[in-house]
Amino acid sequence: MPKPDNREDNVHRLQDAVQDTIENFREAKDYLNEFGDEISESEKEQILEKNERRKKSISGFREEIKDEAKHQREK
Repeated sequence: MPKPDNREDNVHRLQDAVQDTIENFREAKDYLNEFGDEISESEKEQILEKNERRKKSISGFREEIKDEAKHQREK
């Protein structure tokens, strides 16, 4: 039997996800700044691509937060 849809903590969980993703983005950026000369071009490219995906994820999370907050206000 599926769990009921409980949206009470969605905003909080999404905010946590945004913070975690931002932290990972910054750590990857710092890693490139510190070790960029010591890692392969393919590893650099992978990190840069992952950070681009993180930017998109952050934007998506923020849109979901807005939607969830609106849903909670409408209750």
